[in-house]
Amino acid sequence: MSASWNALHFMRPEALWALLALPLLVAIWWLRRRRANVWRQTVDAHLLRYLLVGRDRRAWGGLVLLLSGTVIAIVALAGPSWRQVAQPLWQTPSPLVVALDLSSRVTATDLPPSRLLQARAKLATLLRERQGGEVALLVYADDAYTVAPLTDDMANVALYLDALAPDVMPRDGQRADRALETAVKLLQQSGARGGDILLLTDRADADAEQAAASARAQGFVVSVLGLGTPQGAAYRNGEGQIVPARLEEGTLRGVASRGGGRYARIASDDKDLAALDVLIPRVSADDSREGQGRTWRDEGFWLLPPLMVLALFAFRRRGALAVLVMMAAVPMALPTTAHAAEGTWWQRADQVDQQRLSSGVDAYRKGDFKAAQQQFEGIDTDAGWYNLGNALARQGQYDAAIEAYDRALKKHPGMADAVANRAAVDAARKRKPPQNNDQNNDQKDGKNPPEKPDAGRNQGQGKEGDGSPPQDKGEPGQSPPPSSGDPKDGLSQGEKSPQAADSQAQAEADAAQRERMQQAMQRQGNNDGNDKAQGQVSGTPQQREQQQAVEAWMRRVPDDPGSLLRAKFQLENERRKREGR
Repeated sequence: MSASWNALHFMRPEALWALLALPLLVAIWWLRRRRANVWRQTVDAHLLRYLLVGRDRRAWGGLVLLLSGTVIAIVALAGPSWRQVAQPLWQTPSPLVVALDLSSRVTATDLPPSRLLQARAKLATLLRERQGGEVALLVYADDAYTVAPLTDDMANVALYLDALAPDVMPRDGQRADRALETAVKLLQQSGARGGDILLLTDRADADAEQAAASARAQGFVVSVLGLGTPQGAAYRNGEGQIVPARLEEGTLRGVASRGGGRYARIASDDKDLAALDVLIPRVSADDSREGQGRTWRDEGFWLLPPLMVLALFAFRRRGALAVLVMMAAVPMALPTTAHAAEGTWWQRADQVDQQRLSSGVDAYRKGDFKAAQQQFEGIDTDAGWYNLGNALARQGQYDAAIEAYDRALKKHPGMADAVANRAAVDAARKRKPPQNNDQNNDQKDGKNPPEKPDAGRNQGQGKEGDGSPPQDKGEPGQSPPPSSGDPKDGLSQGEKSPQAADSQAQAEADAAQRERMQQAMQRQGNNDGNDKAQGQVSGTPQQREQQQAVEAWMRRVPDDPGSLLRAKFQLENERRKREGR
């Protein structure tokens, strides 16, 4: 018992300041009592006790009840606690951002058949073997660009591996420092307190070391996987010259040292990934893994029964207000649990928005874009406007979708997914529809337009971009809709030939990649065709006609993830030029 008293404390001690109001209550009661007693104005005070029988005792009893109920309610609100209870804990593993060097040096053949193919295979192994945690992929040359934001859907990231090549980059170069800065921004946008950055390259400079030190100062660990051999090999740079490329391990070790991580040279097995400690997501020292924790229990609810008993004496004239005040203290003094947010009348505005966001994500994934639009409307956050833009774009309402993306960018300037999707929707809106004869022929064939699989964040948060509708990110807790969808597919412009050094292997990899993606898109297209057959296409006849025209045009565009990335990076590069970056 003594141990319990020693452990007694208040979870919300600031509520005890309300006890200072007790003298004020006594003074107010005393003044009201004096004004209410009209006999004091006509009868001497020493005679009142003989004229008023029992009234003083009832008045003092009311004061005692009022003070007792007030004290009990304040103590209950302060959250008395004297024992701990077990509580399950879960901490999301640290995320990982992979930055791949896509400069022309990656085509060197000192790692047969080329450094590029070896790097792709290594990334495929990483995505396959990593045990949980979110992963993002970015590439860099003269500047850094995001291929896939943070997501726990590894297969979604792997879709783009075969499309990675130097020819998708707007300009040649090797700015590892910009890759590290972009990786830090991705982690910060996801709300991560810590995370890992893995750099795949053959050399670095002083700017990269400084960027690694800055990332470390912000709580992120930078590791490096070396591509190439010390002997090196020749390659053709962006100017068409044949120059040698060697693995400069000294500079890479310096980046890993300044970033608080590790360095390893690429190997034929996964020992290099194990040495870098990226296969098993780490958890920072101040976090806990899944298991049982201990938390103080709010015992204020034990004071509710005596408070309710005292409230019974308030059922008299002018006692309704006191009853309402005491009843209002009941839900506030109840123990805080994870299920409290499931209510409705005591939910905060952000909780209501998060619930609507989650419902909209579910509707979006089921293909019910009209229902998703209704859920997203009215959520005045960057995730709400971004998701609303995605739902409107999938219904062919391009003007409204662009306006929603603009609202999201106003809330969150520089939101990468919103910028990319806005550009894609704007391009689809400006695109000239095909002739009616071609459209009618496509409709007679009964073909459905292929739809690209979701390639955005997985939000929270759901995490599809956020993931986590997306990581997206963002994160609020649920994820927003995927950051790429049908509008981006219109950016495909056909395939370019792979590098001469690995043309045969590149062609085989690209063919296998296209086959996998076409199968996934065909399944998605069949599902959308069934929905349309059931009359789920919404909008005016003009909007439906425009959407059908665009879809008919998209059926004739060959799917090419390389061209998609090339167009995406080019748009991002032009935007940065306009902003003077």
